[in-house]
Amino acid sequence: MEPSKKVGITEVVLRDGIQSLLATRVPLRDLVPIIPVLDKIGYWSMETWGGATYDACIRYLDEDPWERLRTFQALMPNTPQQMLIRGLNLVGYKHYSQKVISSFLEKSAENGIEIFRTFDALNDFENIEFTIKEVKRIGKHAQGTMAYTTSPVHDMSTWLDLAKKIEDSGADSLAIKDMAGLLRPFDAFDLVSSLKQNLSIPIHMQTHATTGMSAATNMKAIEAGIDNIDTSISSLSMTYGHSATETMNAIFEGHERYINLDMEALEECSIYFKDIREKYSEFEGDMKGVDTTMLVKQVPGGMISNLETQLKSNRQEDKIDQVKNEIPKVREDFGYPPLVTPASQIVGAQALLNVIDGHRYKNLSNESINLIKGNYGKLPGAIKEDLKKRVGSMDDVGETLDEQELDNMKKELKELCSDNSLPDLSTNEEMLLTYILFPNIALRFFRSLNF
Repeated sequence: MEPSKKVGITEVVLRDGIQSLLATRVPLRDLVPIIPVLDKIGYWSMETWGGATYDACIRYLDEDPWERLRTFQALMPNTPQQMLIRGLNLVGYKHYSQKVISSFLEKSAENGIEIFRTFDALNDFENIEFTIKEVKRIGKHAQGTMAYTTSPVHDMSTWLDLAKKIEDSGADSLAIKDMAGLLRPFDAFDLVSSLKQNLSIPIHMQTHATTGMSAATNMKAIEAGIDNIDTSISSLSMTYGHSATETMNAIFEGHERYINLDMEALEECSIYFKDIREKYSEFEGDMKGVDTTMLVKQVPGGMISNLETQLKSNRQEDKIDQVKNEIPKVREDFGYPPLVTPASQIVGAQALLNVIDGHRYKNLSNESINLIKGNYGKLPGAIKEDLKKRVGSMDDVGETLDEQELDNMKKELKELCSDNSLPDLSTNEEMLLTYILFPNIALRFFRSLNF
């Protein structure tokens, strides 16, 4: 498919920018004033939801994530809202039944989401196929995604095969998700060129700045014909985040392929988010500049900032380098999963456990057991044989997929509300979905609401 001369921009400052740099700790009230300005800039889309946003809203911010979505929709009528969804995991950390997935997608669309970027942590196509088809059923833009990584079991044929499956499923576009900044500029040129030659749908790309290559990678991707790239407002960009929106706009000013955003509005937003970054600096990671060790360790920005935050809260921040060194070893042992949610959290948590215990795999997390057993999908490579044997006889430790999940959880929520003197929230589809997605923290969140 021939690209248009104009390169579309997906602005990520409201979701991935905040998630990567500030551990998703910015409340809605601090975002509301700048939303109308963002709406004037001329973006192809605005990423506002998904990823860790839902979790952070109810776990840390005592905010209704659905209200955040509705607020954005009201204040941003000109810019389509986009969300990141983890295939069958939605915004949670396990597979959900088809009824739950359908309900969540319908409700998300009803509240303002127009574009659904769906991926699977293992690049297992079977884990995103249903979501793509459901998004198409409700009449919204389905963007199938491949989580880019490098390993002995990933090559060009891997990506072309997955991309073709995504296109054949009916997806409206394809996204390359480079969550750790691993995609090198000339490799990006080759990858995008091959995709453009073999696909008829538009190609989008997200690449993080962690390794310092993001601007160059974006440039080579644009040279190769990419249709859209992700960027973030300059004052909330770089380090663990993304290339600055203003920088990419300026690079292609006057070029045959151009971006053409409102620079005055961008400047106003930059000033605003500079204050936001300073206000919530306690949640920012310690990295300054770039971290080229990620070219080996492959740890995405959001994962690092969250690990650092966890270690600081336990006064063990001195162990971060040990954990970073352990992560690629665990990844290899687990069959080279791409380090993206939830696989990144599973691998990261196991690496942390190995370091704290002082003995590798003295304890295996429940999530590690389920990953090794294939309960999250098919792993790309071979699992370390002694780990495979160790978990082979173990019972599944996660919840099994229940097609009656929606109805059963509705009954459970009704009883929970009755036992805790709360109004019956089971009749509210949004609250029910919150309970299904995060049952362990939902009660505390419900109690924080004013009824």
